[in-house]
Order: sequence, then structure tokens, then C-alpha cells
Amino acid sequence: MRPLLAISLVFVAACAAPVKYERPPVELPAAWKESGPPHFRDAAQEGRWWRIYDDAELDKTVQEAIGGNADLLIAAARVDEARALLGEANSFFWPTIDARAATSRQQVSTRTATAFPGIPREYSSHRASLNVSYELDLFGRLRAGAAVARAELEASEASRNAVRLALAAQVAKSYFALRSLDEQVDLTRKTVALREEALGLQRKRLQGGVISEFELRQLEAEAAVVRAQLPPLERERDREEAALAVLLGRTPKQVFESTLTLKQAFEERPGPPVVPAGLPSELLLRRPDLVEAERHLAAANARVAVARTEMFPTITLTGFLGSESAALTNLFSGSPAATWQFAAGLTQPIFAGGRLQARTDAAAARERAVLLQYQQAIRAAFAEVRTALIAQARARESFDAERAREDALTDTLRLARLRYQNGVASQLDVIDAERGLLAARVARIEALRAHRAAIADLFRALGG
Repeated sequence: MRPLLAISLVFVAACAAPVKYERPPVELPAAWKESGPPHFRDAAQEGRWWRIYDDAELDKTVQEAIGGNADLLIAAARVDEARALLGEANSFFWPTIDARAATSRQQVSTRTATAFPGIPREYSSHRASLNVSYELDLFGRLRAGAAVARAELEASEASRNAVRLALAAQVAKSYFALRSLDEQVDLTRKTVALREEALGLQRKRLQGGVISEFELRQLEAEAAVVRAQLPPLERERDREEAALAVLLGRTPKQVFESTLTLKQAFEERPGPPVVPAGLPSELLLRRPDLVEAERHLAAANARVAVARTEMFPTITLTGFLGSESAALTNLFSGSPAATWQFAAGLTQPIFAGGRLQARTDAAAARERAVLLQYQQAIRAAFAEVRTALIAQARARESFDAERAREDALTDTLRLARLRYQNGVASQLDVIDAERGLLAARVARIEALRAHRAAIADLFRALGG
């Protein structure tokens, strides 16, 4: 009988083995087609891709954000929570041992069958014991639970890395937006100063009768147009600076009062493309959010195994060793007071109204949903990479076009001033050329910002 029972348990345990998990296969392109500088690899392998900008102030700013951003600290706390839950799941592989002590004083009724002549109605009981409980993981329930916790920990770590990656990209974009606004504010202020200086000369010409009041009023209106462009730029700069301070995790006082240190270098040009030729597209599967989605899939797979094992027996071993005595002084008197017990318990579900099968079906359905989410996340990731590659190339083309436009309008302004000095053109022709040059320079600055932002978006899409 006993061998038959043992063989039956082994057979049932084999049927209840956890489902084997393998990462779903994905059809991927062979490699990216772009090319770029060798130092891309060094920056990417270090996990500090923003160093390709070669901006020490940006490096300090990103490091400050990594150390103080609230979202990243929250993600780190969730990793610690998941690690603790994994420790809890692993603890079930070990016996549970606890010590218990109890004392009581009671009186037995003489009106019940428990009353016997010659036996005192009142007595005391003192007991101390060491209790042990252990569940045999014969059917893999505990192993599947630990697999769930381990996959969730890895998903939490990937989520933290995804937050870190998105944070670095957003900080870089905000930093360069702030630098772009600084350059636009500086350029506009210089233009305002030049217009005010020219306007002063025109007022003197009005007093000399060289120009009419009508022409002066037109020039004043043009100067006011440029001055009106400055407050919105300064407002936008302050807003961007406050947003960046929040990203850095600075205190409310610092957000309200402090200013950020930025690199002051205008008239810069974009660098070469940043994706080296031959980079395997399979590396994209290491992107933190894709790793997180895949680990959630592994956890869902393990939860199916947990649900299935609920249909199989639970075997628990328990026991205790201690002493029991009516007198506290005799509690540890040796063999006469010794007490012990060893027991084995088996619980097998027989009928639960379909609840256990429903739980298994629900877990399997959730696994299918997570699988589809993972596959969709991969599609979205490759779409983001494709979009970011195109955006980087088009932003470079836009910068080159705006640079050529600026050069052409610089010559136009020079010629307009020569024509004005020779009496061929009016001051309004010069102002019109200045207006076009200012717009071209602002567009060139914005194109450079867009190119740098496209690089940050590309690194975020590639997973850093």
C-alpha cells in the first residue's frame, strides 16, 4: 500500500511540474543602416550616452537628476519592495520554527463527565515548546511562487532603468531647450539694442528734416515689434528652468529661487549621426521597458503554474518538543515533564464548485494578454527607433537649410545697408532685411535644439 501511495504522489507531482518558460521569438531586422562616430560605443556601454554631447554642465545636470529625481527614487523603492517580496517567497522553502510558552489556571465543573472523584477540581498547567512546521514542495507550488517573485523583481529593476533612461533623455532635452532659449534671448536683446541705437539716429535725422515723422513712426513700430518678442522668450525660459529644476529633484525653495548653470556657447553646429553601422537590432530587446514587459510575461507564466498546483495535495510536516507540568517549578524537570509530537498532514481539494479551474483559466488568459502586450511593445519600440532615426536625419537637414538661409540673409543685410548708405534704398529695406535675418537665426537655433532633442529621443528609443 505504501509503495503504491508513494508512486502515486510522484506521478501527480510530475503532472504538476511548473510550466517551462521561454522568451517568445521575434522577427527582427538584421541591423541599423546608419553610421556614426566611434565614441558612441564607449558612451553607450557606460550607460552615460549623454556624454556624446561633450558638455560637462549637461553631465553634471543629468547626474544630479539621477541622484535626486522623485520618480526615480520611487522606482528604486519599488525595486526594494520587490526584492523583499522575493525574500519572503524564498523563505517558504525553509521550515518555520517558533517557541511558545503558556500557563493557565482552571477549575473543572462537578456537573460534567470530566469530573472524577479524588481529582482536584482546580489545577494549573504550564507549557513550553519548540514548534516546527514545514511544507513539502512536492508539486512545485512554492517554486512557482518564487519564480513569480523573481520575475517581478527583475521587472521592477527594468522599470527603474526605464525611468532612469527616460529621465536622462528628458533632462537632456530640457537642458538644450534652455540653452536654445538663452541664445534666442541674447540674440533678441542684441537686436533690440541695435534697433534702439538706429532709432536714436533717425530721431536726429527727423530734427534735421532729413526724414518725415511718418517714417520715424514706422521705424518706432518696427523696434517695438522686436521688443515685444523678448518677454515671451524670457517667460518661456523661466518656465523651462523651473521644469528642469523639478526634474532634478531640487527643494521647493531651490525651484523657486535658484538658477541653473548652463554652458554658454552660441553658434554651435550639430555633430555626426550617433548610431554606428552594424549595430544588431536584437540589442533593442534589452531596452528597459521591453525587458520589463518580458519579465511580466514570465511572471504571468509562473502564476499559471501556481494556479494549477492549487488542484494538487498540500503536504505539511509539523512537530513540537517541549515540557508540560502542573507546577511551574517542575516544568523543566526532565523526562517526566517532556512532551513531543510529530505529524504529517495532507490536504487534497475534492470539490470547489469549479473555482480552482476558473483561477487557472484566468491566469492563462492574463498570460495571453501580457504576451500580446509584450509583442505590441516590441512593435512600438521599433516604430520609435525608426521615427527617431528619421527625425535625427531630417533635423540635420533642417539645420543645414536654416544655416544656408542665415548666410544668404547676412549678405542681404550687408547689401541693404550699402544701398541705404548710397541713397538707393530706404531704412525700411534695411529693417526688413534685419527682420528676415533675425527669423533665420532663431530658426537655426531651433533646428539645432531639435537635432539634439532627436538624438536624446533616439537613445531613449534604443534603450540607452
